[in-house]
Amino acid sequence: MSKTINLIKANASNPKVWIVAGITVAGILLLADTTRRRRRKAIIIQRQDFGAFLERFDLIPFPQPPTPPAKLPLQGLTFAIKDIFDVKGYVTGFGNPDWRRTHEPSDKMALVLTALLQNGAKCVGKTVMDELAFGITGENKHYGTPINPKVQSNIPGGSSSGSAVAVAAEFVDFALGTDTIGCIRLPASFCGILGFRPSHQAVSTIGLIPNSQSLDTIGWFARDPSVLRRVGHVLLKVKAVEPKRERRLVFADDLFQLSKVTKQKTVYVVSKAIEKLSGYQPPQHINFSQYVASNVPSLKAFGQNSSNLQYGISALKALSSVMVSLQRYLRIMCYTQEYIYLFDLLLLLQSLNQDIVIININSWLCPLTSSNI
Repeated sequence: MSKTINLIKANASNPKVWIVAGITVAGILLLADTTRRRRRKAIIIQRQDFGAFLERFDLIPFPQPPTPPAKLPLQGLTFAIKDIFDVKGYVTGFGNPDWRRTHEPSDKMALVLTALLQNGAKCVGKTVMDELAFGITGENKHYGTPINPKVQSNIPGGSSSGSAVAVAAEFVDFALGTDTIGCIRLPASFCGILGFRPSHQAVSTIGLIPNSQSLDTIGWFARDPSVLRRVGHVLLKVKAVEPKRERRLVFADDLFQLSKVTKQKTVYVVSKAIEKLSGYQPPQHINFSQYVASNVPSLKAFGQNSSNLQYGISALKALSSVMVSLQRYLRIMCYTQEYIYLFDLLLLLQSLNQDIVIININSWLCPLTSSNI
């Protein structure tokens, strides 16, 4: 530093030195001012939409036939979609600029998007997401992280971050996202809005770039519970008025064998609790092990002694073995023999629809998921 100062003093009388120094200082100031303006402009743009949108467009509702007009379920509502759904004429970027650059515009529309447009909703754009849908923070280093409107210093949650922010900031009435390991539920909770993840495959995923086909589920966000319900009626094809179904209360008697609390006491407590609930029939009792063994015949392949599946907990041990196998081969399930076992289990669960099965959670559910069985 002292050498530099001495050099300047020695050449202080040389005008060329002052010209060079002046140009250098001016260049530094100009560069700093340009950088500052760019940052200010980026901040202003980001604050306008909280960084939620990747691109804006208008997909108007489909034209209706010239019959007596009836108000459509989603008429007047606007929505945004995660950059994972196909829109005809647009590239589905999957949250990654290289993916967007190397793929052609889609020649089809995602089925879920078609359903919303047919029912009167208007799509206004695609939203930012975690890159390739891998992440739960909502951050994207390429397009920027959407700002959480509720607490701007906090992350919005992901991977459907832009969709959640667009709803929370009141840019749209609702927004579509996907949920693989919490990608709807986390952003909804982080941004203080409503989020709904239906059962797997309850909504068609045709026209959706998959992250994990065995887990991917289409969901949606809304601020208003009535909007959340209206979207659900359209996507889940639920009738506005459905007949009431009788509900049963079923006690799985054999699952209380190792409980320190007697079955009689549990039955009494639960029975008293449901007395104030309407629509329930008197409680019934079943042997859950026998029920599983008789309704899932392929379970015998997993039992140590297939002849004893009707008794004790052998069927439950076999069921645990099935679930462990499914977890191991989850991503290639459709190419393995385990798929048939899953199908049997789904049929069993479907037969229990609208029922409540009371089991001893502490004594049975936890051990069944451990490696000691």
